[in-house]
Amino acid sequence: MTKLPSALVSTEWLADNLGAPGLAVLDASYHLPAAARDAGAEFAAGHIPGARFLGLASLFDAGSSVPYAFPTPDQLAARLGLLGVRGEDAIILYDDSAIRTSARAWFVLTAMGWDKVAILDGGLGKWRAEGRALGSGAEHGATIAPVNLAPPRRVRSKADMLANIASGREQVLDARGADRVYGTGIDPVHGGPNGRIPGALNLPFGGVLNADGTYKSPDDIRAALTAAGIDLDQPVTTTCGSGVTASVLMFAMHLIGKHDTALYDGSWSEWGADPDTPKLQGPAE
Repeated sequence: MTKLPSALVSTEWLADNLGAPGLAVLDASYHLPAAARDAGAEFAAGHIPGARFLGLASLFDAGSSVPYAFPTPDQLAARLGLLGVRGEDAIILYDDSAIRTSARAWFVLTAMGWDKVAILDGGLGKWRAEGRALGSGAEHGATIAPVNLAPPRRVRSKADMLANIASGREQVLDARGADRVYGTGIDPVHGGPNGRIPGALNLPFGGVLNADGTYKSPDDIRAALTAAGIDLDQPVTTTCGSGVTASVLMFAMHLIGKHDTALYDGSWSEWGADPDTPKLQGPAE
């Protein structure tokens, strides 16, 4: 079976290992509505050869009151089984999204106990820029029985976040742009007011990425977190608009060996919509 070299693999490594036994490549692209892009249609038009389309946009718990809630273990297991992904397989995730959605898929998988998973550094954009081959059409393995997955770990609820305001046990780091976190107008992505959870710090998710969409070096990631006010010796919970770009910060912290981290599932979509949650607007004090 294929052994992953790290949680972040290069296009060169993937090109050398495409088709290797026990390696499943999944396209985790997902786009915000404003992008007016169809991830499924784009996958059919061109994808990494042998990749399967994860359908991340539909992988959430529709029975939850939380917007774009974390999927249940049974939902994720059923989706992987439909794609022919076996419990012993190593998974490579990639995307072609401006919001780097492979990190969301990575966190969903790892939170439920799948430890053989990595992200393709630079995603499909880097693969294409290097002139590498593309496949087309629908691809998937033979449907198999779903694997058993654990209940998600390191996922915080609104109640957890309210309690944390009082306790201050976990630092809160918002991955949205500063205009949305410190602004006073209407959130241009999810609607409702701009603002932040009291005490939240801000590091826009692009701050851990290079211009080509690859992840920055561990030293540069540490520097970005420190500049945002994060104490790397203390726990961190990430948040954003709906739990997607917060996952980019989660993955970046994983790359530097920081694992006392969690993600607020409802993020600002839930927090901002609740009239009873405390909120701050305007510049940081």
